[in-house]
Order: sequence, then structure tokens, then C-alpha cells
Amino acid sequence: MTNQQDITVRLDDRVRLISAVLAATDWPLKSQDRRPHGTHAHSRMTRKFLEPVKEHSAVQSMQGLLNSGAPLEAMFTFALTLTWPDLETPEVPGWVPPNWLGQLRDFYGESRLAEWWKNEETAWESAHSESRHVFADVTFKPVLERFFGAVDETLVFVPNISYPTDAEVTVRYNNELVCIAPPRLAWGDSPPWPFDEDAGYIHRTSLAQFSRILLHGYLRNHAETVAAASETPLPVSDQFRSKYPSWQEQFTTLFTAALSALYLEEHLSKAETNAYVLMERKMHGMTSLPGMISVLRRYLTAHEEGKYKELVDFLPVFPKQFKVAAKIVSL
Repeated sequence: MTNQQDITVRLDDRVRLISAVLAATDWPLKSQDRRPHGTHAHSRMTRKFLEPVKEHSAVQSMQGLLNSGAPLEAMFTFALTLTWPDLETPEVPGWVPPNWLGQLRDFYGESRLAEWWKNEETAWESAHSESRHVFADVTFKPVLERFFGAVDETLVFVPNISYPTDAEVTVRYNNELVCIAPPRLAWGDSPPWPFDEDAGYIHRTSLAQFSRILLHGYLRNHAETVAAASETPLPVSDQFRSKYPSWQEQFTTLFTAALSALYLEEHLSKAETNAYVLMERKMHGMTSLPGMISVLRRYLTAHEEGKYKELVDFLPVFPKQFKVAAKIVSL
């Protein structure tokens, strides 16, 4: 890692273990029902390799968690609390199924995952090296700190060619923000792109994930200011509102997207930003995204002038400015 890089890229066997157990549940089939997509060859072969142990108690316990609506973030956070390879932890959360730790240890041995990962080492090392290339000399903290103040956590990117194949999972644990991410999906049934095939995608996706998890905590810490700001509805489309019904969901989604767009504009190109904004408008009804980008530009200018120290100082005037900006950019 160079002095100009603040994202640590690593593989993590604890993450790979949870991903493998997930591969043996019905998650892969349901994810295809939600959004048909081509998957990495390793993920497909992992499902086939694990076919003999798909009825294992560790898999059934995870299936029960999925059926009850438990988020993947909780499962991967739990994984990061474990030692490796002993799979010990000082405290087991109450939501963890009885004896799941013992089941995971048994699954790891019975499935011969260590042997499988050794056979697939080239695929994992390619994902690792591609990701290191993508983040060489990339710094996110200066971008984030203009809004949130000092970011003390270590930013970690974990490339994942197993499951989930169509979504990032980002967690906070032990003074780290860990973004576990698949490669970019291609069109139709085509396999996903290599991690370094589209650096802009990986940059904007991971930055959005890091900023989202920071923003969740930040809004909780400034609940009174957020409550006052949320009395003014945001100017969003009906399509967007139906997907994100609460004010905080709307604000978080638009903020993280706008921050990613500004990063692309500053570090890649205006064309990259325009393509991203157009895609978000068409695919997710994010018609207010240009307005949010305009407002954040205005905030950054005022921040540099010393008018605002961080985002909480700006929130009281944000709703009015956003409403005006959204109207102007729609003309």
C-alpha cells in the first residue's frame, strides 16, 4: 500500500466461509428470481462442489436465518468476530442459531473447503490483484471527511467471487469499515467483468458503501437536527418514494449516489459522471439526483470557505436548497 492509498484490499477466509455456506442455501436461486444475472465461474462451481453438503446443519441454520429475514450484514459481521481457523469468538450474539459455531467448524471440514480454495487459488488471487490495481493511489477519506469530520476507521475492500453475486455487503467491526463486493455484473447471462475492467464502477460502488455506513451512524448521532430537516418532504419521484418511503432512506440513497458522482467527476471525467447519473435516473427513478449533486457542490464550496465544518451544520438549510436545486435542474 502506498502513502497515497487509504483503502486496504484483502481476502478473508471468514468471509469466504460464510459465502460458501450461503452458496449452499436457496439464496443463489432467489437472487436470480429477483434479478437474473450471469455469475462468476467460481461461484457456480462452488455450488456444484457443495452439493453433497447442502443438507448440512450449518446450511440449514443459515437457511433458517434467511427465512426469518436476518440481514446478510449481521452474518458477515459475526464472521469477522471469529478467530481463524479455530472459529472462536468471545461472545455469541443472541440471534445466532444454537451451536452454529460448531456447525460451521464441522461444515468447513466436511465440505473440504480448504482443498477447494486451494484448487481455486488462481481465481481468488486474480480478484485480489485486480482489486489492488483498482485502488492503487486511491484515497477516499479526504472526500468523506469533508462531510463527516475525521474518519478514524480503516477502509477495507474484500473482493468476493462467491455469494452474494449481485450485491455488496458492508459492515463495521473492530474499527474497520469492510466492503465485501462482487465484480460488476455484465449484461444478461454473460459472466461479470474483472474487478479492474471498470475502475469507475468499483470506485463509485465502494465509496457509496463506505459513505452509507458512515451516514447511518452520523444521522443517529444528530437525530434532533435530522428530525427538524425531515419535516420538509424531499422532491423525489413517485417511483423513488415507493422504493424508499422514509425521509432518511431517500436522503441516504441520494446523498451516497451524489457523493459517488462528484468523486467520478473530480477523479475520472465528467462523461463518467453523466453516464452514471443517466443510468440512475432510468433504472431507479432518481430524477432528483442532479439536484442533490448541485446542492453538495454548493456545500463543498461553502465548506472550503469555512462556512460549514461538516454535514450537520448544513442540514438545517438543506431541504430548502435541495428543493430549489431540484427545480432548477429539471427545467
